[in-house]
Amino acid sequence: MLGWAITFLVIALIAALFGFGGIAGVAVEAAKIVFFVAIVLFVVSALVGVFRGRRTVP
Repeated sequence: MLGWAITFLVIALIAALFGFGGIAGVAVEAAKIVFFVAIVLFVVSALVGVFRGRRTVP
C-alpha cells in the first residue's frame, strides 16, 4: 500500500510540474488516504500479532 501512496505522490509531483493543478490535488489527496489506510492496517496487524502471541506446537 505504501507503494501506491508513493506512486500517487510521484503522479502529483509530475502533474504539478506540468501545471495540471487539479490532477495534482486529486493525486495528493489519494496519496494521503492510501497512506493513512496503510498506517491503520499496520497498527491493527501489529496489535493482533501482539495479543495473539506465539503458539507452541505440542
